[in-house]
Amino acid sequence: MTDITIYNAEISAGSLLLRESREIAKLLLEQADDAVWRNALVVDNVLQKKSPSSARRMARLIRNRLEAMDEDHWRLVLDNDREVALQALLAAALQHSRLLDDFLAKVVKEHYRTFKCQLTLGDWSVFIAECENRDSTAASWSDLTKKKLGQVVIRILAEAGYLESSRNKQLSPIQIHPKVRDYLQTHAMQNILRGMEIDR
Repeated sequence: MTDITIYNAEISAGSLLLRESREIAKLLLEQADDAVWRNALVVDNVLQKKSPSSARRMARLIRNRLEAMDEDHWRLVLDNDREVALQALLAAALQHSRLLDDFLAKVVKEHYRTFKCQLTLGDWSVFIAECENRDSTAASWSDLTKKKLGQVVIRILAEAGYLESSRNKQLSPIQIHPKVRDYLQTHAMQNILRGMEIDR
């Protein structure tokens, strides 16, 4: 086991969160100041959370993802249909979370390559055990955290169209939308594009 930190559990705060991400993208594009952010999250409750602390936690996750990208990406999320927006959000989530990126690369792509049609709970258990060997931080997570992370990762893949649903975990064919492909290519993010292309 290594002491190098590779993974974090921040992704447990939520999946791709399309509606909520569009609200955050709007605030980012408006270059909202702290007062406007506070009003949107706490007073207007644009994320529709039960408590201000929950709203701030979700907003932090989404903002961290989106700020890893740029204004062109935020417009993909805000101004396009569900397919484009979700694929754009997946790209941001992969950029933000090494855990998600590695699961897609090491498990999902391998399933496609070997014609395995369905993910299982055991796939996540094996993967997270390997993560523990690579990163002592992952080894310190509670069983509940590991389970929650697995649920969120599976939900993300279902939302992005890689699985039929988070319940049956059946793999689905996926095509990267030209708008998302063009964005990633023109912004020198070929590594993210390769990660999303499960047939590569």
